[in-house]
Amino acid sequence: MNDFPHTVAGIGVGPANLSLAALMAPLDDAQTVFFEQKPAFSWHPGLLFETAALQTSFLKDLVTAADPTSPYSFVSFLVAKKRFYRFLSANFGSVLRSEFAEYMGWVAERIDALRFGASVRDVTYGDGMFLLRHDKGAVRARHLAVGSGSRPRMPEWVRADEKAACIHSSRFLLSDTDLAGKRVAVVGGGQSGAEIFEHLITKGDGMPSHIAWISRRPNFLPLDESAFTNEWFTPGYVAAFQEVSEQRKQRLLAHQKLASDGISDSTLTGIYRRLYDLHYLQGRPDVAALMPGREVVDMRHEAGGARLTLRNDFSGAVESVPADVVILATGYEWYLPDCLDPLTDRIDVDGDGRLRLDARYRVSWSGPGENRIYAQNAARHSHGVADAQLSLLAWRSAVIVNDIMGRAVYDVGGEIDPIQWTPGLSETAVPAAV
Repeated sequence: MNDFPHTVAGIGVGPANLSLAALMAPLDDAQTVFFEQKPAFSWHPGLLFETAALQTSFLKDLVTAADPTSPYSFVSFLVAKKRFYRFLSANFGSVLRSEFAEYMGWVAERIDALRFGASVRDVTYGDGMFLLRHDKGAVRARHLAVGSGSRPRMPEWVRADEKAACIHSSRFLLSDTDLAGKRVAVVGGGQSGAEIFEHLITKGDGMPSHIAWISRRPNFLPLDESAFTNEWFTPGYVAAFQEVSEQRKQRLLAHQKLASDGISDSTLTGIYRRLYDLHYLQGRPDVAALMPGREVVDMRHEAGGARLTLRNDFSGAVESVPADVVILATGYEWYLPDCLDPLTDRIDVDGDGRLRLDARYRVSWSGPGENRIYAQNAARHSHGVADAQLSLLAWRSAVIVNDIMGRAVYDVGGEIDPIQWTPGLSETAVPAAV
């Protein structure tokens, strides 16, 4: 065992803990280590389509919002890769996800504190330290940073004996299933479902014989990225959101769905134009069925494939869709990694099993306050719609760094908000009419 106590040990190296590691890296008085079971950094490799683009600005990278001079910024990456001027001249509306994934991999290669191919087996606490046992030994740390990410969400209607006919979107491009000439159902009306559907209808000779795109939403709805909607992705809104009741939080989050999980306008336009081409120029009007407003309620195996039963919320009818392969673009869910099982009886959760976190992303637990557990991407229910997005990645990491170090390493002060979320002005503070 390495007896040298680390300031913080991280579990998982996705974008969240990579951001934290990058902002901790310049600090001479901090010793950090981050463990990741995968052999190298990767970011949604199953969905890195050639044309897939970020739904947020490249300035919302791992570090810039906290430290614009950091050597780990996206702009530093462009300069180091000798593509800065070409990038500017290309005038991209949005950065391709493949390039942003390359950027994050580039950062990961430059931070010595990252340990890839090392799975944390268990974490215990004693003598004022967390003890992390991993594949290659053990380390002690004063604090933990949990950034193990989320896992694919499997709908309840997918029974164990039907999983062979299903591919979750997270593994779509990694799957070796040949879809040419087959009946395919894509379930999910968000960006992932849209990108998969667009990919399938543009495969030419490798296209499925039929593609049904099924969504519970009333239509295939666009991402809301207007100026005032983007105010939900700011530190000021996070602070305001934490002050409202749990019931109001859930209602607000339901209204904000399309701000985080709507479909990019360019994707919708591309799909519509391709369908026009298929219908009128290629004479294949029946190759695809767009089916919004449907909820899948059952899936049954049948000869040669499966059959989905749908409830049509528009007409009230019950429909069925045959499919050889079902692609589940049904999202992800946060989970507490198994290595924390020894600590679960000391960790406080709410009635839905979600972590209780304070404003500095500290998990409520029964241990001493000088030893803290931080959780990343686990606070959508308590901190707002931006939590699982890239938008506040650097700011959140900076908040955690400041709390770990006990000083203001980074300036995380909010800007002036154009929207008054809470009743900040009293009646007497309002200027009198002249």
